[in-house]
Amino acid sequence: MKLKFLIVLVFTIIHTNYAQQNTAKDSIPVDKKIGIEVIARVQKDRILLRWAVNDPIAWKKLNTYGYLVERYTVTRDNKTLQKPEKMILAQVSKPEAVELWEKLIDENDNAAIVAQAIYGESFEVGGTTNLESIVNLSQENEQRFTFALFSADKDFEIAKKAGLGFEDKTVKPNEKYAYRISSNVPEEQMHIDYGGIFIGLKDYEPLPKPMDFTAHFMDKNAMLSWNYKILSHIYGSYYVERSTDKKNFKRVTDKPYTSLNQQNENNSKFFYVDSIVNSAQYSYRIQGITSFGELGPYSEVISGKGKSILQYVPHLTVKEFKNETTVNLIWEFPEEGDNEITGFELKRSDRDDDKYTTVIKNIPAKARNVVYNKLNPTNYFILTAIGKNGSNRASFPMLVQPVDSIPPAKPIGLKGVIDSLGVVKITWTPNKEKDLMGYRIYKAHNPDEEYSQLTISPSEPNNFEDKVVIKSLNSKVYYKVIAVDTHYNMSPFSEPLILKKPDVVPPTSPIFSNYEIRNGSIFLEWINSQSEDVAIHQLYRKENDQTDWSLLYETKNKEEKYQDKTVVEGNTYRYAIFAKDESNLVSNPSPEVALFVPKSSLLNAVKGFFAQPNKMNNTIDLSWEYTGTNADKFEIYKGSDKEPLQLIQVVTGNVKRLSDPTITINTNYKYGIRAVSKDGRMSKMDFYSVKF
Repeated sequence: MKLKFLIVLVFTIIHTNYAQQNTAKDSIPVDKKIGIEVIARVQKDRILLRWAVNDPIAWKKLNTYGYLVERYTVTRDNKTLQKPEKMILAQVSKPEAVELWEKLIDENDNAAIVAQAIYGESFEVGGTTNLESIVNLSQENEQRFTFALFSADKDFEIAKKAGLGFEDKTVKPNEKYAYRISSNVPEEQMHIDYGGIFIGLKDYEPLPKPMDFTAHFMDKNAMLSWNYKILSHIYGSYYVERSTDKKNFKRVTDKPYTSLNQQNENNSKFFYVDSIVNSAQYSYRIQGITSFGELGPYSEVISGKGKSILQYVPHLTVKEFKNETTVNLIWEFPEEGDNEITGFELKRSDRDDDKYTTVIKNIPAKARNVVYNKLNPTNYFILTAIGKNGSNRASFPMLVQPVDSIPPAKPIGLKGVIDSLGVVKITWTPNKEKDLMGYRIYKAHNPDEEYSQLTISPSEPNNFEDKVVIKSLNSKVYYKVIAVDTHYNMSPFSEPLILKKPDVVPPTSPIFSNYEIRNGSIFLEWINSQSEDVAIHQLYRKENDQTDWSLLYETKNKEEKYQDKTVVEGNTYRYAIFAKDESNLVSNPSPEVALFVPKSSLLNAVKGFFAQPNKMNNTIDLSWEYTGTNADKFEIYKGSDKEPLQLIQVVTGNVKRLSDPTITINTNYKYGIRAVSKDGRMSKMDFYSVKF
């Protein structure tokens, strides 16, 4: 049997989930892995699976060898199974035989496209130039692959028939499953990564409403738009429905709207233009369709009416100034348009933008001029013709600027400060003129020299920042300000602002050069600040988690070392050095040095260690005293003429006596004892010899 026909697709807007990822324009790079992608949809009593491979050659091989569909039960009753239970749902899922497609071809366009793509001897795609530029297919196999996935994505029954979908009806509500779709293609022919998804009946979620649905009603048409990218992972296409009574809706087209170009970041919306009759009420809503053929809830209903466009536009032509605040505006408007409008409105703005406000209303339809008497230094006017049917037409803006030769008042109230880094901050009282454009700032280093302009354009607010060199011959800097209006009239200079520079610079920071922990003390060495005016160096310390620095040592001479004898073993200390100059300016701290003092000192030795033979009990009785407070235990050692000294027993820190029954007559014994703390430190060992 032959399947051969011409597929002609004319899309206004095109969309899909799988097919859009595999056009020739988006062909898979050489280093990209070939694999199977899986999506799922939970319904109340079943789980629907859809999958596709990301490469046209792999798709062709999988049509021959098929897919292996497996299910692993991972959890039951909210408990993870020790070993997942495996079930093969489909040993070989591949397209049904060609003869089983024959009945569907004449009834289902999607079935015809998929059948032709899989079994047809040739696959010819015809269409407009725009479609060719979008799809940009260069090989027949890629064409088959793209349109097969595109069509399967719109019809779940066809997807199952093409070996790309499965409906699992054996699921249980108390279980959760891992589905795995893998390739049956032999590895020596092609390696294809498997795909999978983890899901259960409890993961069911209702389908969302379409979002960002808007309608713009114009002359004899309504432009509908909605954002498809927000829900592109759920809906691949949409139905558009229309109603004239807000109750009975009908689809405007038999086929849903879809897109192949979903990856375009600059285009995230669908647009649909519907022809309507002006002045009649129309209502619209949209409904999304998933890759599993499910219809989502309807969007919000949007209603409106088409409006006739006013054919005539007013044109402002002449401006006649009466004085500095009054102007007579004259415009042109065809007389045949007088009967189509109710009148005119004059709108004004300080700038040529969209923030116009109405200043004169209810101007008669036959009028061709209007007087406005509240002019600002700069005015933009537009004239709007108000149509009887609700549509309006506005003129182009006209700039109106009355003659202005009066300069602003000179700035007053200048204040300023120079910080230690040479940053100058100046402020002054803002001028009250409405036509003020800004200020120009001038600067001099001596009172008798000519001031130089610092600013390029007069657009600054009533403050200014400058930078001066602190270490220079002049100790003062001088500033003046002038105000400039929109007609570039300039005020007189302000009174000069005289600022004194700071006469000091903080000294450079000292740095540590060496440190050492020895005999329970910390020895520090550093390199002093290289600034010539340094008066004193100060060494600060922080102990453990202390937040504030504590002054530890200061020196007025060139000494560059210090021994800290006040440290405690087991604590951490951080040190920093500051330099202070003759003007009491303090340098930045040196880089910190953090040191931990380990515990290394010996415990107090055991006192009064004594061994006494006890003939009655055949033992040697040991006793001792300990004056320290940190002994956690005592270690008892024993040796003889024949045996070396070795540990025989460990007792707790509160025990002070011990009897040794393991003795032999006429033998010389030597006993030793030492204290041990919890942190592992030990005392010196004390010995005692005795003969039994």
